[in-house]
Amino acid sequence: MRRAQALRDALEQDIITGKFRPGDRLDEQSLAARFEVSRTPIREALMQLASTGLVELQPRRGAFVASLSFKDVVERFEVMAVLEGMCGALAARRITEPMQKELEKAHEDCVREASQENADAYYYANERFHHVIYKACQSAFLAEQAQQLHARLKPYRRLQLRARSRVANSLAEHQGIVDAIRAGDSDRAERLLREHILIQGERLADFIASFDRAA
Repeated sequence: MRRAQALRDALEQDIITGKFRPGDRLDEQSLAARFEVSRTPIREALMQLASTGLVELQPRRGAFVASLSFKDVVERFEVMAVLEGMCGALAARRITEPMQKELEKAHEDCVREASQENADAYYYANERFHHVIYKACQSAFLAEQAQQLHARLKPYRRLQLRARSRVANSLAEHQGIVDAIRAGDSDRAERLLREHILIQGERLADFIASFDRAA
């Protein structure tokens, strides 16, 4: 599973930064040779990428890079910001003491990973942090919608953390969110989470621009 995740992460970056273009065929045999693995983990990685919308699996033809414009991605971040803001507002009103402790533990995990200066490791701790907030809102339907869109934005949310100073800033934003939820301040929790997600879209643009300048 970890090998498939590492392969998926590498392919995500290649797609988002333009190494693979929309419509390109992702040949399992060529990718297996490149990463020196069998075709099985490659196939698993491509299936995971298909679940996020980055890849299209076509019967009897194979896997192709999906056509998704940056405008499409920005629109998804805008909707994600609204959903996460709603989750934060409800969590501030409904969070239980055990869930509060779970949220603080998730934040502590983010602090630990940030100290290691590994953006990908921080992302996965960050992912758990946000999922605790979805659960703490205690609205099954809202949590489901947030989780689904979070999964589709995962490649972009992960890679935007590589923008300069983004991990440190993300961690500071998390602290404000934790404080607002702990204080029961639903308006502030909603605003901070909404801003937190919109900033992610901006930092993604910075990350992609850095590749354009290096090209």
